[in-house]
Amino acid sequence: QVQLVESGGGLVQAGGSLRLSCAGSGRTFSTYAIGWFRQAPGKEREFVAINWSGGHTSYGESVKGRFTISRDNAKNTVYLQMNSLKPEDTAVYYCAADPWGRAYWGQGTQVTVSS
Repeated sequence: QVQLVESGGGLVQAGGSLRLSCAGSGRTFSTYAIGWFRQAPGKEREFVAINWSGGHTSYGESVKGRFTISRDNAKNTVYLQMNSLKPEDTAVYYCAADPWGRAYWGQGTQVTVSS
């Protein structure tokens, strides 16, 4: 089992940047694919990015070229660097281990982008 804690959310102006962190527990953290998802009020949860255990990455279309996912297995942490933020990026951001399998989720962190 993996426990995840997100941090780094906050309020930022459009065009600004934030870096989210997802800290995990357990010695098997490095074996999991870790993804970021987001959910805005009244909308379905949306895939943002994923870092597979082998290091490959994938991104949702709406964030390609602006967001970068990375991981530091020594620190059991996955990061989401968010640049050129837009008001439509406002949402609660969640990280998840093995999101389409066992699906361990964090509690989420709020990101608000003002125009």
